[in-house]
Amino acid sequence: MAEMSTESANAAAGIDLSQFYAVFFEEAGENLERMEQLLLELDVASADDEALNAIFRCAHSIKGGAATFGFADVAELTHQMETLLDKLRRHELQPTAAMVDVLLASGDALSSQLARHQGAGGEAIDTSALLADIRAFVAGEAPQARESAAAAPVVAAPVIDAPLPEHDEPVTIKGERILELTLGPLPRPEVAASIVELFKEITDLGTIEAVDGGMAQDGLRRFKVVTHSSDNELLDLFGFHVSREQAVLRPWSGERVNPGYGFFPKAPGSPISEEDPGYGFFDNAPGAPGAAAAASAADAPKAEAARPAAREAAKPAASLESATLRVSVEKIDQLINLMGELVITQAMLAQHGRELDPVAHQTLVSGLTALDRNTRDLQEAVMSVRMIPMQTVFSRFPRMLRDLAGKLGKKVELVTVGEATELDKGLVEKITDPLTHLVRNSCDHGIETPAERVAKGKPETGTITLAASHQGGSIVIEVKDDGKGLSREKLLKKARERGLHAPDTLTDSEVWGLIFEPGFSTAEVVTDVSGRGVGMDVVKKNIAALGGTVEIDSAEGYGMRVAVRLPLTLAIMDGMSVGVGDECYILPLASVVESFLVTEDTIKTIGGNGRVVQVRDEYMPVVALDEVFRVPRFDLDKTSSIMVVVEAEGARVAMLVDELLGQQQVVVKNLEANYRKVPDISGATIMGDGRVALILDVGSLIRNARH
Repeated sequence: MAEMSTESANAAAGIDLSQFYAVFFEEAGENLERMEQLLLELDVASADDEALNAIFRCAHSIKGGAATFGFADVAELTHQMETLLDKLRRHELQPTAAMVDVLLASGDALSSQLARHQGAGGEAIDTSALLADIRAFVAGEAPQARESAAAAPVVAAPVIDAPLPEHDEPVTIKGERILELTLGPLPRPEVAASIVELFKEITDLGTIEAVDGGMAQDGLRRFKVVTHSSDNELLDLFGFHVSREQAVLRPWSGERVNPGYGFFPKAPGSPISEEDPGYGFFDNAPGAPGAAAAASAADAPKAEAARPAAREAAKPAASLESATLRVSVEKIDQLINLMGELVITQAMLAQHGRELDPVAHQTLVSGLTALDRNTRDLQEAVMSVRMIPMQTVFSRFPRMLRDLAGKLGKKVELVTVGEATELDKGLVEKITDPLTHLVRNSCDHGIETPAERVAKGKPETGTITLAASHQGGSIVIEVKDDGKGLSREKLLKKARERGLHAPDTLTDSEVWGLIFEPGFSTAEVVTDVSGRGVGMDVVKKNIAALGGTVEIDSAEGYGMRVAVRLPLTLAIMDGMSVGVGDECYILPLASVVESFLVTEDTIKTIGGNGRVVQVRDEYMPVVALDEVFRVPRFDLDKTSSIMVVVEAEGARVAMLVDELLGQQQVVVKNLEANYRKVPDISGATIMGDGRVALILDVGSLIRNARH
């Protein structure tokens, strides 16, 4: 468990968010492409509500990420786009071709802004004309006529740097500029390392090299930079880590820093050209041409002192470069699919191997045993490639909550539990946006202001808890707060105002479910934080697309808990195969608690047709798999005599089966993609003998039995 106390809030605010930039820029690019496609397909005469909602969600997602990372220009433009799109989807305005043109131009401007923040260069984009046009449309007025108002964003006037001292023009070598970078004073020593990492991650940015180990006598850090980029582009890129005043660029002074190669100034009056810019290279290896001249032109003691420092500075960079390897997700998926086929083949060989005489075929049996062990180890290694800890997601929220709480005038403490819980990379990417909505809602709607909390007898600082855990083969992510909770009366009133069916006979869970309705919001005022009725419907839609569920538990005045429960989505899993009649079913091994023999008098009948069994001090519903799946029985005298206790979603049931066939690894095949959705079935697999076995959805079976 990790807590972020009030004392550590400032430290948490200093988290380096740049490690998440790549994911944000990728998601934003996909949203922009989707938005443009939807706008181009939009029929303004009879606009589809779902299309307008989808366009709105694209802009909303971009705005949320931009606000988190501090890209104010992107957040401002998308917020104004949201306002217009919100009126369109609520039918308060009728879409027109001119509106589509402005929204498309805004998308182009967003692309330019995002590219600039990503470090691709370019000047700042002036979006004042676009913002004025959008505000005019929102007000129901025609935008001011101007030439190509919505055709393209206007480029702001370039900023001209003041002339640098000591040199009239920078040194260049074959089109590259050689600069001296001075950093400082720095708040943290790792900031300099972060800037060095930029040159490794952006391959066409150039190279950077520490001077005298990177630390000058005055405590500043100095580097030699070789690049094609302009000063403004570099300073904007460094701005992710240091303020503009802490980074100073000057032309390179010619001081030697490389232990094997260096620079020396030419004699005064010598001609300067691109190929020969006034500073030459020399190889200071023994006997190299020009080595003596170079040594006489440079300060020998200083050069000797710089050599070991530069050599040591180069070592960490080399080790970091060799420690990681970037591989496309497609290659990883292909590797996992091949791993699945290997598991099926190994299971087939193992099944036939059990029929062999272990004495007569000792070598073959030993080899099959080794294959089984190595296949399992290989499977775990391959699957771990796509696994990343939840800390990657959780660490995004301290800064976001700090800024959001400050804007709302609230005090919020974040508590995280289960950061080490590892999830599949694809799953983490898909739940990030829903979690962002849930955390923002907890801060905005749940946590009260300090004055309100004190009046209720609560601490003035509210608590939001993020927790991740594995439960019965499922992945559960919880967002809890100790705020005011949900008001049943207020939700019912809002639902009736919107024309929803909301009788007083609804249960609490059904009332809480009203907040998942599209456009449903209890906020009194629309702000850039919430109140537009978007968020919870997106959460439910995204989680449902993953085959998961969202559960809400609330107590008015005490807080609210939202639990996102996702099924196991990994391609390979450990399972227990059970036989029912002539059929074989797979139970996720993580859901299996125990098994035991029963007799007919052990099972009690209640309520006419309900059946329960007592296991120690607990009565459990009985699920007969032959009845659920209507398994035909050719031996009418045979009855199920084995019970397997399974657990999911915090509840247990006892399943009646004919026999336990064994434990094995199975490859999960998507049944819905290859056939159709089957109730109580989460997937299928291929057994060692070539038969297809269905994988049971334990959670669904338990819910049906309990109800």
